[in-house]
Amino acid sequence: MARPVKKQPEQWKKEILNAARELFLSKGYEETSITDIMELAGGAKGMFYRFFQSKEEAMHALGDQMFFENNPFKAVKGRSDLTGLQKIREVLAFDRADEEREAVNMQAVAILKDPHILEAAVKANRRILTPLWFELIEEGRRDGSIQTEYAKELSELLPLINFWLMPSVFPADSSEILHKCQFIAKVLSAMGLPIIDDEMYDRTEKIVKNFTAEGGE
Repeated sequence: MARPVKKQPEQWKKEILNAARELFLSKGYEETSITDIMELAGGAKGMFYRFFQSKEEAMHALGDQMFFENNPFKAVKGRSDLTGLQKIREVLAFDRADEEREAVNMQAVAILKDPHILEAAVKANRRILTPLWFELIEEGRRDGSIQTEYAKELSELLPLINFWLMPSVFPADSSEILHKCQFIAKVLSAMGLPIIDDEMYDRTEKIVKNFTAEGGE
């Protein structure tokens, strides 16, 4: 009889995250337990804790995995038909079009109440996204599509905007969140980065209203 093939740790981790993604999208984050995840992944509950300390940590790792699987920065990197500013707008449009990732991100809002998860998310965004934004802003400065003296500051600010808009981090109702979006659009435009258009604002308005209608805080 052939012996079963032993899975490598990275394979286990990937399968656990894939199971978590399927369950979070079908049942919802709150309704999914670690036992549910491991039953779908086909492993003992102890295997989960070899990789993650909690369900919240798994959710954070899942967000990272989904970003790298469908990285919008990578999608625009080699395109010579776009200016730096157009690439930034394309990145934002590409990100908005990833409905599955957006659904997972919306469920992740609640876990950012945990200061340890919030700290890890902020550090990850700073480490991963800030250099990517800086590269595109500098490209826009070179080709003339972006006129700013604040490339470094903007590249550090952009990854933090989502946290400022999250009501679990900075309590706000839907009208206050939308007012913040208008403020952000004006600030970025004044700093030479006019990237928030009417379409993006309308989509944000729809997301905010849907989220608050479903009981999001």
